[in-house]
Amino acid sequence: MHAILYETTYKRYLAMQPINLKEDVQPLSEFRSGVSSFIQQVTETKRPLLITQHGKGVAILADVGEFENLQMRLELLESLYKAETQINEGRGITHKDAKSMVMKSIKA
Repeated sequence: MHAILYETTYKRYLAMQPINLKEDVQPLSEFRSGVSSFIQQVTETKRPLLITQHGKGVAILADVGEFENLQMRLELLESLYKAETQINEGRGITHKDAKSMVMKSIKA
């Protein structure tokens, strides 16, 4: 039950919707002429919009909430990587010691 709840929460709040290549790729010239409609599309679908120039991707327009969630996800992954590295280098502490440290800080 906990794994399903975690997975649902994780996907809902941290995973950005994938780009739909048929709908979410627009040349800069079309983007300029329909900026408000593309902003509305990104806001409603929660999918980023890839803007191209001369056939190459040059920018991404993303929903603010989705972008913030992506940043949180990146921070979490960086923290996990740092923690794994520290443990692999022998710089971790036991659960008992960690719990003791937390309990002392709560009582202080």
